[in-house]
Amino acid sequence: MGKFYVQNFGCRATQADGAALESLLAAKGLEAAGDRAAADLVVLNTCTVTASADEDVRQTVRRVHRENPAARILVTGCYAQRAPDELAALPGVEWVVGNSHKTQIAELVTAAPYHGNIHVGDIFAQHDFLSAPVEDAAGDRTRPNLKIQDGCNNRCSFCIIPFVRGRSRSAPAAQVVNQVRSLAGRYREVVLSGINLGRWGREPGSILRLADLVRLLLAETGIERLRLSSIEPMDLSDDLLELMALSPRLAKHVHAPLQSGSDRILRRMHRKYRPRHYADRIAKARGLMPDAAIGADVMAGFPGETGADFEESRRFIENLPFTYLHVFTYSERPGTPAAADPQSVPIPVRKERNRILRELAAAKNRAFRERMVGKTLSAVTLHEPGAALTDNYLKIELARHREPNVIADLRIGGLTALGLQEEGGSLRIA
Repeated sequence: MGKFYVQNFGCRATQADGAALESLLAAKGLEAAGDRAAADLVVLNTCTVTASADEDVRQTVRRVHRENPAARILVTGCYAQRAPDELAALPGVEWVVGNSHKTQIAELVTAAPYHGNIHVGDIFAQHDFLSAPVEDAAGDRTRPNLKIQDGCNNRCSFCIIPFVRGRSRSAPAAQVVNQVRSLAGRYREVVLSGINLGRWGREPGSILRLADLVRLLLAETGIERLRLSSIEPMDLSDDLLELMALSPRLAKHVHAPLQSGSDRILRRMHRKYRPRHYADRIAKARGLMPDAAIGADVMAGFPGETGADFEESRRFIENLPFTYLHVFTYSERPGTPAAADPQSVPIPVRKERNRILRELAAAKNRAFRERMVGKTLSAVTLHEPGAALTDNYLKIELARHREPNVIADLRIGGLTALGLQEEGGSLRIA
């Protein structure tokens, strides 16, 4: 076996796992192939957050086997952890390796071959931490994502992830410092991420918390900008928010999953906060950082969500200073309590509620962008020609060419359809 190809599905954590797998395979002497057709080994690193994610993986397995029948297919990741036998039955699949055994993949594929290679164990006994910096899945090669936390101890009723990722565990502080120090030599901005990032350092016996780690990174590395990805509202401590506000090297960007602004629906979801707690954290963030990006994940059509519940949630969202939203239509995930709930919301109603929330998000985002006109914002230039991303998470169309991977102060002259335009460009009123 000479050449390998790793294809990732799903979230940033999966992308980071995939980058680490590529490094482990290369260390065993295998060579990365430019595409699946040229590979002797195709690794599919899967997601299982929805039924459609599972279907994407199954279709890809069939496509790989049809296009490159000589390739040996290894399926790993969250779907492999959840349903190994289902995947092993697909034509062309030689190995199924759950998250519980993902760190052993390089050894498994270079060992003496035999059939029936299913390697899945108790994910809750997993203590290994697999991660490597990864460039953004959308092709952004100037802002690498570094996974520093994995797993989740929460039990939200709609989510399968704790059962395929295991308990919350943290990358050692010294490892994170060394990785960021290395990245700082090549990149201006690094994004710290995790399955439940705010729980970094919460293992028994640990005295460090996420804010402590961030201070350590600021003190011991030369990274120009750190950005924190999604953090649960109960982990947005005053200490962390104040640190974000005070340090010019921390992106002014808060993403706090909400899911619903209805107290009743949050309880049905088994979320660990109430709307008043969430609103308090967002108010604190906005008070400390008047121009910060503030985003949230919200879900439309959760089982049992009445019209009154949805309207309560919509009003709650409308009254908070969000600058963008990631809006999801609820999708049943077999194996979760919510999927067995008999109070299913009709699909057309879910889609209509999604549309209403998306329109609200678009209006909030435009109002935020309009406030930025005439201001000077710090931004990192992207690999995408003529584009930059601001400290507060807005895309800028540049007025003149700049090399990628540079932090620059840019004066905003107007709006584009979805972002901003640097002053001095041929202004288009969007």
